Amino acid sequence: MPNTEHRRTHADYAQLADQIRRWGEQLGFRHVGIADTDLSRAEAGLLDWLAAGRHGTMDYMARHGTRRSRPAELVPGTISIISTRLDYWPSAADAAAVLADPALAYVSRYALGRDYHKLMRTRLARLAERIAEAIGPFGYRVFTDSAPVLEKPLAAKAGLGWVGRHTNLLTRDGSWFFLGEIYTDLPLPPDAPTASHCGRCTACVDACPTRAITADGKIDARLCISYLTIEHDGAIPVALRALLGNRIYGCDDCQLCCPWNRFARPTGEPDFAPRHGLDAASLTTLFQWDEAAFLTRMEGSAIRRIGHERWLRNLAVALGNAPSTPEVVRALEGRRDHASPLVREHVAWALARHARDDIPPRKEA
Repeated sequence: MPNTEHRRTHADYAQLADQIRRWGEQLGFRHVGIADTDLSRAEAGLLDWLAAGRHGTMDYMARHGTRRSRPAELVPGTISIISTRLDYWPSAADAAAVLADPALAYVSRYALGRDYHKLMRTRLARLAERIAEAIGPFGYRVFTDSAPVLEKPLAAKAGLGWVGRHTNLLTRDGSWFFLGEIYTDLPLPPDAPTASHCGRCTACVDACPTRAITADGKIDARLCISYLTIEHDGAIPVALRALLGNRIYGCDDCQLCCPWNRFARPTGEPDFAPRHGLDAASLTTLFQWDEAAFLTRMEGSAIRRIGHERWLRNLAVALGNAPSTPEVVRALEGRRDHASPLVREHVAWALARHARDDIPPRKEA
């Protein structure tokens, strides 16, 4: 970050902060807030979480050390953080209905459209450029889930919402949004944090298929379906496979059950609209995609980064949990001799499930 000198009064910065909020909203951000850099409380929780091994195989989280919780260590000169929210809830097939149909593939709603990283970074860069147009050059860097940043605690400090029991940022109109940050060397006045409104509700804890949300309101990544289907690159633990159901990329259960998400509104961002019918695609159809088809159809999608091998691994588990139909068994048989040992092992597990016919019957509504 450049070392720039700013000669303005507190009142000037308060006015600038108001302008930044307006400019952000004009760029399509639903909410813009400002936080200071003190994350000492969040740091203590992070270090305890890492010490307990709840990060699973995400070793990079431990390697980052305190850069994640001390913004000025990540970007020297950082004094304040501009935190932004961009809504993504799409107009798509009913999520609950897809989850209830074991022949369909459930994809986390955030990943149905185009990858949010580029869109968010572009919007954040435009906001930073607008600030520079008004005050001249200043030091900044933009982030959106792209560096060791404690984005949810920062957003909570900036008044964008509160960290819910499921560890997602939550507001009175839900949690279906992305977060992005601008680290700056501007001494902007911080916003007041928002009080928690979870109360005694434990809907997310009770709804989690693998009980990944712990009693103290933290996530054990080793049990989390989002971690298992996206971040984890090895075999999915056998004891957890049946619990994944038809979830092939991520999991939204803790958000779908949240009472506050009843007030969520669909996004107006066309880039977040479902592509390739992923909001309600059949498992067998997706399992037939070869690597070339996967790479082509997932171009510009967040899903592409898991690669074709993990894509097939996840689908094999879901097919193992699907009804025993000739179509499902044929699809699995077609991948029995796949070049990847990882895929072969999950296909063999799925076929063994169908051979034993030990898949619980679907409950009628």
